[in-house]
Amino acid sequence: MNRRRFLGTGLAVATVATTGVATAAPGPRGRRPLFLGTYTSQPGGGKGIGLATYDEETGAVTGVGTLGGVPDPSYLAAHPSGRTLYAVNEREQGGVTAIALSPDGDHRVLGTRGTGGAGPCHLSVHPGGRWLLSANYTSGSVAVHPVEASGALGERTDLVTHSTPPPGPGQQGPHAHQIVTAPDGRYVLAVDLGTDTVYTYRLDTKAGKGKLSRVSYATVRPGAGPRHLAFHPSGRFAYVACELDNTVVVCGYDPETGRLSPGEPQSTGTRPGVTSYPAQPVVTADGSFAFLANRGDNSLTRYAVERAGARLRLLDTVPVGGDFPRHIALAPSGRLLFAANQRSGSVSVFRVDGRTGELALAGKPFGAPTAVCALPL
Repeated sequence: MNRRRFLGTGLAVATVATTGVATAAPGPRGRRPLFLGTYTSQPGGGKGIGLATYDEETGAVTGVGTLGGVPDPSYLAAHPSGRTLYAVNEREQGGVTAIALSPDGDHRVLGTRGTGGAGPCHLSVHPGGRWLLSANYTSGSVAVHPVEASGALGERTDLVTHSTPPPGPGQQGPHAHQIVTAPDGRYVLAVDLGTDTVYTYRLDTKAGKGKLSRVSYATVRPGAGPRHLAFHPSGRFAYVACELDNTVVVCGYDPETGRLSPGEPQSTGTRPGVTSYPAQPVVTADGSFAFLANRGDNSLTRYAVERAGARLRLLDTVPVGGDFPRHIALAPSGRLLFAANQRSGSVSVFRVDGRTGELALAGKPFGAPTAVCALPL
């Protein structure tokens, strides 16, 4: 897992709750919750999940505390109901933790379940809200857990290791980096950096089985190192960020079969001579623009989405205002974009122009130790 962490200096933020329960006063009207992922086991890292609020109009972030008792919560996802938060525990004995969210900030850890693998780095909730999907980076596997009525997690129902095709150049094995559900909910896709492959699975949701069955897989060019993908709202295209060759790939997607068809690699627009690792792509809700975080170049790329999603046209890049942007996310309103900067221990907030997609930094970045995930709700 050392290659994944690229650690830098962290900054202190807010106050720490060490009991697994964080108490924070509710934000004033117009402010919404922001949750921050970090590494707790590293020097300068966080003490748990960072709790903050943000102003929808100005983008200003205010820290309100820390939820302790959650080790190495490097990636976060919310249940569709908004009542439960889930975090990976990115450790050798990987786990996923469920947290009950309270409107008054009195959030409560519901418990942790093992993922059956090492170094889980991504998770997502199936659209129906009954299943949690997670990706074990170090062991190259994906796991399924049932979600109970309370939001707590049941025992793991499946674990699938990526065994074919063989690892790509320079890789010692598979490295599952992301697992998401296609927009129509029919198939689940897992991105594996180690095998240069995106796998498509069918999730059996009947009778509580929670089993994955592979239906197809698509490979990008050897050594590309696919990391994360983002779907176009049409559900017919996906954009894959390739970490190792500094490219993005537009892929066609067939909702009927779940088959992904990669196109040619495209430029990220980063500066020549600067080693850069693309991280997280996101697409606006109307499908007009896509953004990409570039670690190393420390920038955000803006693309115009054309031909109903089939084409990305590079528009520009802007400085992210921090070091090593590991994760980006759009606010539900689409008017703000958050970037978690791992090495500088900060979160940058940008205003998004709905007409042009242009990004404008909204004030000074917010200090957050080893910020690796920003989840605005």
